[in-house]
Amino acid sequence: MMEVIRGREWRRPIPDPDGTQRPFFEAAARGELRYQRCPECGHAQFYPRAVCTACGASPEWANASGRGTVHTFTVVRQNLMPPFREELPYVVAMVELEEGVRMMTNVTDCAPDDVHVGMALEAYAVEYEEGRAVPFWRPVRS
Repeated sequence: MMEVIRGREWRRPIPDPDGTQRPFFEAAARGELRYQRCPECGHAQFYPRAVCTACGASPEWANASGRGTVHTFTVVRQNLMPPFREELPYVVAMVELEEGVRMMTNVTDCAPDDVHVGMALEAYAVEYEEGRAVPFWRPVRS
């Protein structure tokens, strides 16, 4: 289970998930980080899709551990669009989950210059509306 932060003002654009993506955001609000796994071929995938990208079967949801590592990242130092300009500098990263899928996200709760490939991370979520949340990642707490 990942921590869910509620009651924080959400200033970013509000996600508008379709029926395929909605369960991901709803699970995050319950403290669950989810990805898809195919019951036919075992392929794991993220981002959510209606079909398995390996065999075309219908994927099922699986719970992730909420642990991962930085696969690659960039530090954004210029962005004139609100609200992102107020967050500068910030990290956009590809996080490789223990389950093998990769997720694009933000790494928070540390100085951007401290982020490095291989850095151990844990997921947490911020609720943007009741019953829906967005996962973020931070360094593993000791």
